[in-house]
Amino acid sequence: PVFAGMNGSAIENFSCVIYNVSLMNCTWQAGRDAPGDTQYFLYWQNSRYGDEMECELYIKGENGRNMGCRFQNVRIETEKTYFLVNGSSKDSLIQFYDEYIQLYKIEILTPPLNVTVNCTRDPAGCIITWQPPLTSHVENVNCFQYEISIQKK
Repeated sequence: PVFAGMNGSAIENFSCVIYNVSLMNCTWQAGRDAPGDTQYFLYWQNSRYGDEMECELYIKGENGRNMGCRFQNVRIETEKTYFLVNGSSKDSLIQFYDEYIQLYKIEILTPPLNVTVNCTRDPAGCIITWQPPLTSHVENVNCFQYEISIQKK
């Protein structure tokens, strides 16, 4: 596809991560050939039926240029989420960047809760128990897989 705007002016290295259940950070870098006065704006749509919304809390780089966005109260939907970053400059047209992302794939899970270890001297050894991590979208706790790393002193 041919996008309107100057080549090399669209953002690069767009990346998002979800943490602490409902917080999300997205970051990007300015296009390598973007004019110095280029300002970028992020819009997103969390589901096909949701409204397209602009970022409410931009992360600013030098020159006050928007280089990312912080989101709160993000719900992980089953559908892909649409992200669009466009730009404006007095000097030239800026190419836009867009991407569909499945939010569950970018979530950093919180640690399991209430980890306890009970050790006895009999051959049973130690019993380790825990509860699943907090998450906004996993209803079936059997979806989680765990790995225990035991280091002897």
